[in-house]
Amino acid sequence: MPEITRRHVLGAGAGAAVAAAVTASVCAPAAVADDHDHHGGPDAFDEVYRGRRIQGRATAGGGHHHGAGYAVYVDGAELHVMRNADGSWISVVSHYSPVPTPRAAARAAVDELQGARLVPFN
Repeated sequence: MPEITRRHVLGAGAGAAVAAAVTASVCAPAAVADDHDHHGGPDAFDEVYRGRRIQGRATAGGGHHHGAGYAVYVDGAELHVMRNADGSWISVVSHYSPVPTPRAAARAAVDELQGARLVPFN
């Protein structure tokens, strides 16, 4: 039987530590974004971002609100948002750049608009 050396012990310990870290990261609950209320939905917001008033709030649902009952506005004009299956959000303005929250979608739209007015989408 081969002799156990310090190198074997350290190698086995390092392998066990890596396995434990991987298991912990896979089994740990996912962190929830800080823009969520206590019921799991996004928080309402009303702020001025880069000189534009952005607002978001839960809605009763229905109609053409694709954001799971959530409406977002830029300077009073509705910004259509949609929640993806992975929990990210997109808007009609920044459709190919998913973000973690509706607030981030509103901010991304303001950035993309570069001062232009949001035209209502009917």
